[in-house]
This record gives sequence, structure tokens and C-alpha cells, in this order.
Amino acid sequence: MMPEQFPEQIRDLLIPKPSGRLIYRCLGCNSEFGIDQLLYTCPECGRVLLLYDDQFHRLKTIPPERWRQLFDYRAMLTLPALKGIYRYHEFIGPVIPLDAVVYLGEGHTPVVEANAHLQACVGMRFFYKNDGQNPSGSFKDRGMASALSYINFLIQSGQATDILAVCASTGDTSAAAALYAAYLRPHIKSAVLLPHKKVTPQQLSQPLGSGARVYEIPGVFDDCMKVVEALSEQYEVALLNSKNAWRILGQESYSYEIAQAFEYDMADKVVVVPIGNAGNITAVMSGFIKFYQIGLISDLPLIVGVQSAHADPVYQYYREPDVDKRCFKAQTVRPSVAQAAMIGNPVSMPRVIRLVDSYNEMAGRQRIHFIQVSEQEIMDWHLRANKNGHIACTHGGESLAGLKQAVDRGLVDRSTVAVVDSTAHALKFSGFQDMYFENAMPPEFEVTPDPRLINAPVYLHPDHLDQFPAPGKPLAGPAFDLFVKAVTEAIADDLNLSPKHARKG
Repeated sequence: MMPEQFPEQIRDLLIPKPSGRLIYRCLGCNSEFGIDQLLYTCPECGRVLLLYDDQFHRLKTIPPERWRQLFDYRAMLTLPALKGIYRYHEFIGPVIPLDAVVYLGEGHTPVVEANAHLQACVGMRFFYKNDGQNPSGSFKDRGMASALSYINFLIQSGQATDILAVCASTGDTSAAAALYAAYLRPHIKSAVLLPHKKVTPQQLSQPLGSGARVYEIPGVFDDCMKVVEALSEQYEVALLNSKNAWRILGQESYSYEIAQAFEYDMADKVVVVPIGNAGNITAVMSGFIKFYQIGLISDLPLIVGVQSAHADPVYQYYREPDVDKRCFKAQTVRPSVAQAAMIGNPVSMPRVIRLVDSYNEMAGRQRIHFIQVSEQEIMDWHLRANKNGHIACTHGGESLAGLKQAVDRGLVDRSTVAVVDSTAHALKFSGFQDMYFENAMPPEFEVTPDPRLINAPVYLHPDHLDQFPAPGKPLAGPAFDLFVKAVTEAIADDLNLSPKHARKG
């Protein structure tokens, strides 16, 4: 639809113009800095930053109902810049002009209700939000759309040239960073660091296909992160990990989409997300807080963050009930099927601590919980989800295992409705499914296949036949008829099919 076809009272708001005043604010010393340069940590004290709109109060001049109408009507526009995460332009990147927005099809991923059988297994009504249907196959595209739109804005305004974008990754971040950087060639080139043999072949193929320079180094993600941090501190490069506060802004769109999908009624909702580098749960909290402050939602939903027992520093921090005794300790992680969550020293931990306190304070009660699950639970619930019509990755299995635990422990009311995050496409982690089905899981994963969840192809080769079709050697005539008859009968017997009765008259 064209803007002139929309109600008169919102026409002036449909196409947003640059507004607001974004600043970096340090979570350590509260120093503030302008956004005319790329900053990842505070120049004063070295702590992580968050982006704040210094004129955020201006959004309150528009009534909540008008905002809801605006977002709904923007969904009908054909303007690419507003079809993705920047539908919520005023909340994500208000200073970014629309002609700088990079849109590759990210955002507005489907919210799919689980079937009755799976809901009965979990014990409550829930939906999957399938972020694996983003362009590179994961939720990381939300943050990259924001970070690269900002860099594109700097390039267009003459404030930056010949950018080299770098990131450390467990797979999904590198795929997203390389894809979005490739779209802005020749102005941006990308390089990614991966832990050697700790990324699935499917994930490794993505940055290679997008033309990034890919480096594999010994160790785990945390080691890769230290190297890219050193690069960003010593050389002129753009860091694209979630240490980059623009990434957090883009990922806030996940919260906004959930609110819009449920008509902005968050009173009885639970949002379940896995925790890796802690950027996603940071963004989810921040997004809901913004909508709550403006009045777009009247209640803050319950949020459950989930970690594997093989990498659970955030869970361990909040396991201590006494706030004054809590002390964050980085971990040496063990192998996990939820590879993107295999991070022992999440860079966004200071953001998590700050936002958890703010979130609970605004809600007037505890609305953030953290759950630890086993590798066995992750794999089993990952497979159960997909056997019931979903395309959940292992991290989607991690989230579902966390929801099940939260229900069983009484942390979540069974009468509420949950939205479970599947962060990536199931095909990225199909190798773990293969090992599970073949009973070939390495012992360090501590996963024993459940025979009820194993599936394997059945090879039909009727032994009583002498001739079979082969590539380049088709059968014909009576020999082919015999082959079809034998295979048909074998399938019918295996599936216990009943023959059709001849119709009378």
C-alpha cells in the first residue's frame, strides 16, 4: 500500500525521519560518549557500553494506541527499509536515515504454536519463535542489520571508509557478519575467527561462501574473543560481536515482534531464551523495558534464561540468593551440542546484571529466572520438538528443556503462555542429530540416545528379485512391474496398511 492510502492521523508518522540523540553510556563509570566513532568499551574504565536515546522521552508524546496502529500499518508498506527490524525505527536506530538501512529479509520470523501432543508433554501452552528463518539462518541477523546499517550510515556520511569487520564466533555470528558485510562490498570486508573443529561444517561453509577471510585457531570461543578484542583495541577494525552495542539494539526487535504478535498483551506471557554471550537476553530485557516505559505493553513478561551445565556462568552467578554475595566467575567450558552457548565468559554479563535489576524493579517482583539443563535434556527436547513439526536447533532444544524444568519446578504458571526461542535453523546442527541416531555421540557430551527418539532410513531391496533399477540403467516392462510390486508390498507390510476394498456398483 502507498502512504496516502492509510488513515490521515498516522500518515505523517508512517515514514520515520532521523530523530533522537543516541549516546554510548558506560555500565561501569556512567561516562557518556557520542556515536560519531565506533566504540566497544569505555575509553575511561574499559567496561562495556549500552546505547541510550538521550531524547527517549519524546516518544511518550505519541499515545500507545497510536504506536500500535503505526507498527501494524507499517507492516503493509512496500518500503524495504521498514519491512525488517526497522519497522520499530524509533526504538532501534532513530538516528539512522532509511536510505542507510541494510535489509536482507531479517526479522518478523514466525511464531508457531506447538501441537497439542508437544504442549501436553511440556505441561502448558507454548509457541516457538523460529529465528532460524532469518537470512543466514539465525537470530544474529537482527543485530547485524543494526550494526551494518550504522556502519553504512558512517560510510555514506563520509565518516568512515574501507572498513574491515571482524568477529569471533561459534558459527552463527560469523555467518551473519560475513553475509551482511558481503552485501556492502566493496566498502566493507570481513574476517572471522572460529575455534578449530568447534563449528559444524554447515556453519563453516557460510562465511566461506560469503567471501570472508576465515581463521581457525586452537581453543574455544573465549580464546577467539580475546584475539578479536586485541585486534579492535590495536587496529582500525569494526568489531561485530555483541560487545558492539549496536548489535544489542537490533536484537531488541525480537521483543517488539513478540509484543506485536500477541496484540501487546504480555500479562500472562513467558519468554524463554538460551544464553551464550548473553547479548540476546540483554536485548530481550531492554526491548520489553522500552515498550513498557512508553506504555505499549502494560506488563513485563516473565523471562527464563537457560544454560547448559557444560557452560553456565550466568546460572551459577544467580544461583546465589544473597545479592551481596554474588560473584561472577568465568568458566572453562565443556563440549556442548548447543555450540553457540558454549561460552564461559560472556561479554554482556555486566549488561545482564544491570538490566535484571532494572527489569525486576520495574515489575515490582522477580520476573527473571535462570535455569540449568543437561546435554541429555537439550538433545532429547530438540528431537522431540522436530518430531512434532518444528525446525528447532539444539539451542531451541535447550530453551524447551528449560521451559519444561521451569514448569516442573513451579517457576512458571501452567495457565500462562510461553514463547520459546529457537535461535537458528535445525539444518545447521544436523550433525548432532546424525550422531544421536547412529549412537555415535562422543562421550564428552554425556548424551545417551533414547531408542524412542532414534530414526533411520529403511533400505528396501527385495531379495527374491534378480533385476533392480540403477542410475543410467532403468528397468522396463515386466521386470520393472515386478520391482514396483515387490517394493509396494514391502512398504505396505512395514506400515501395516490395509488394502482398499473394491467399490460396489
